[in-house]
Amino acid sequence: MKDDTLLVTEGRDPESHSGSVNPPVYHASTILFPSLAAQDAAEKNRYETIYYSRHGTPTTFALQDAVAKIEGGAKGQVAPSGVAAIATALTAFLQQGEHVLVPDNAYGPTRAFCDKSLSRMGVEVTYYDPLVGADIAGLIRDNTKVVFTESPGSLTFEVQDIPAIAEAAHAHGAVLIHDNTWASPLLFKSFEHGVDVSVHSATKYILGHSDAMLGVTVTTADAYLPLKRNTALFGQCAGPDDVFLALRGLRTLSVRMARHQENATVVARWLQSRPEVDRVLYPALEDDPGHTLWKRDFRGASGLFGVVLARPFERPALAAMLDNMTLFGMGFSWGGFESLMTLSDLSHERTTTRWDAPGPLLRLHIGLEDTDDLIADLEAGFARLTAAG
Repeated sequence: MKDDTLLVTEGRDPESHSGSVNPPVYHASTILFPSLAAQDAAEKNRYETIYYSRHGTPTTFALQDAVAKIEGGAKGQVAPSGVAAIATALTAFLQQGEHVLVPDNAYGPTRAFCDKSLSRMGVEVTYYDPLVGADIAGLIRDNTKVVFTESPGSLTFEVQDIPAIAEAAHAHGAVLIHDNTWASPLLFKSFEHGVDVSVHSATKYILGHSDAMLGVTVTTADAYLPLKRNTALFGQCAGPDDVFLALRGLRTLSVRMARHQENATVVARWLQSRPEVDRVLYPALEDDPGHTLWKRDFRGASGLFGVVLARPFERPALAAMLDNMTLFGMGFSWGGFESLMTLSDLSHERTTTRWDAPGPLLRLHIGLEDTDDLIADLEAGFARLTAAG
């Protein structure tokens, strides 16, 4: 079936739930068994059946199965947040004395976990140029067990050559973990490109309404049990209400992503014409450095991109713009129906690759509003910026 059909049909079994269109919310902790034999069977198969609610209920199994089917993986696993999903995936395949490669433009909390937690566990972390491609083979050591990717990269939106990196990782027996939050399971099919474990902050596009937090991990068949066991050991689980909201959000993912891309493309092209803007970092634009790889590997784009300002505006001028936006909220996260704009600071982020820009970096998430209204809000913001700067 096509993706639009899978989004509507997967993770649903009305006959098992008294005809309910969506799986109901199962609030449970203890699961009762009718016999000792049934308890023994459930314990033996604890990762595949309803054994204890921390391992999953019909609500969580429905979401996990649906996301895995849409992305093309074998199995899914939920976590209470995107960072929880990333941390659980990394620690499932790494132990003391081993080595992991992480792109230098990785999501800030990913980098913080690597620096502050993996290093304390005795795992060595090397940050690499996200544009290294097949040359990553030269960075892989005998003890490299994981290669982590994130494409497009957080804040600066470089597109990685995932198939080439996957081939190099697998040639050395390393697991490839990919943060696929920007594209969602709909617009980048991780497992067609050699990924072993795909992680999502479902807080973003899967939920889509800025009202809950969740992480989802999708794996190959071989990678599933190490991840599932590690999830259980850490006591990771997600609340059933949040899982239900993710299932509900999943049904409209296709129409929302199409509108996000449509709106973002209009706004990004308008921004390219502004004298206050040096460049727009959005792979869907034809002149973006990552456009060729994006066009080859992706099925669409999301609403998130970066804007590099043309000169070093001072803080008061930036505040004059950002503090008085009407439609663009100022806050972290993204992926909801609303537009957001935040100021990004890269001064403490990078260690391997140099970030060179004439002015500050803004991160914009383009929501579902009318683009004429969004552009008018931005135009007024730029007027305040230049008047104060």
